[in-house]
Amino acid sequence: MRKFLFFIDELSTWVGKAFAWLILVLTLGVSYEVFMRYVLRAPTTWAFDISYITYGAMFLMAGAYTLSRNGHVRADVVYRLWSPRTQATMDLVLYILFFLPAIAALMYSGWNYADMSVRFREVSIFSPAGVPVFPLKALIPITGLLLFLQGFAEIIRCVLCIRTGRWPQRLHDVEETESLIIREHQQHQAAVEPTEKGAGA
Repeated sequence: MRKFLFFIDELSTWVGKAFAWLILVLTLGVSYEVFMRYVLRAPTTWAFDISYITYGAMFLMAGAYTLSRNGHVRADVVYRLWSPRTQATMDLVLYILFFLPAIAALMYSGWNYADMSVRFREVSIFSPAGVPVFPLKALIPITGLLLFLQGFAEIIRCVLCIRTGRWPQRLHDVEETESLIIREHQQHQAAVEPTEKGAGA
């Protein structure tokens, strides 16, 4: 079961990191537009389209990756005080009641939306350059599928946590700053306590 979880995590990671390279395209496109517009006084006709298409693709394809790292924003003021079993029970209920139906709706409506866009080879209406936007819209149902797979993995994690009382391990390639600060504080406290005990003796 854990191998299956890690397989889905690795798939989400690979897709998220592959699309993260679009940040270079976005940066270069915006920089070129700024140079052309303010230095040469000759703005491009395609920069706006390229910027929202690349940003949109990154945003869409990072969803499953972020979910695999438990990185989506949550109001966890109360949640963090609960036991792992209570957290997992609440997550499980919310995944089943809200997440899965929402993602199913995204896949269904996204497929129709993308299908029409691809069939008509839709281009941008915001500039005369005619930049194709149908590749971006084709990512919508793919995003839904990846989120559905990752959501299924998260449901399995919830079930395992309810059974064992501990959250299963995740793949980690990034870490929240807050987690680093807490760990450093704990290490510092662990190093200081023996010194204080020795001084007290």
